[in-house]
Amino acid sequence: MVSKLLLAAAMLVATAGSASAEYTISAYGGYNFTFDSNVDVDNGPSSYSKTISWDGDSFGDPPYWGVRGTYWLSGWGKPNWGIAIDYSHAKVIADPKPAGVTTFEFTDGLNLVTANALYRWNPDAALTPYVGLGLGLSVPHVEYQEAGGPRTFEYQVAGPAVQALAGVDYAFNQYFSVFGEYKLTYTHNDVDLSGGGSLETDLFTNQIVGGVSVSFDLFK
Repeated sequence: MVSKLLLAAAMLVATAGSASAEYTISAYGGYNFTFDSNVDVDNGPSSYSKTISWDGDSFGDPPYWGVRGTYWLSGWGKPNWGIAIDYSHAKVIADPKPAGVTTFEFTDGLNLVTANALYRWNPDAALTPYVGLGLGLSVPHVEYQEAGGPRTFEYQVAGPAVQALAGVDYAFNQYFSVFGEYKLTYTHNDVDLSGGGSLETDLFTNQIVGGVSVSFDLFK
């Protein structure tokens, strides 16, 4: 599902126009942490509603990371504006776990795929601040098990995702740059549990990232 979404988004960006186009490919890592959230588990006699604290374990295996492809509308006379497809691999681990629960985490991971509108200031300067807003999907790898119960261990399309971001990009030349960024994401996660149960929670996740970008012009 994630790969199909990324492929469709890449085709959309690639065909956005045949005019002179500025493209940027970015890769990043960093630190993510998630606010406490209320979790509702409907799982027969072990059903519960409880506030859970989350550990992001950003540098554990697998670490937090992300990639983004951006199409800047320079060829359309709008160099300050861009559209981007962003994928981030965040993680959450229940800490502590509810009584009777042996595994409760989205560590491979809390995957977010969003389409974003970006706005940047001073596009021709070396130092370029920018902001963005995106909508998409939460596709976590659900890992949940209660003592003596069935194990849930699979990717699921869990619900909508929204993200806001702000950052600063520093360009060494017309091709290479580095950036620092803060992102706040909201995800609604409504997932199925093996054995017929369900789990639901809304997560607000902070992401503090740094990365590198490569820019190029396909039609110059």
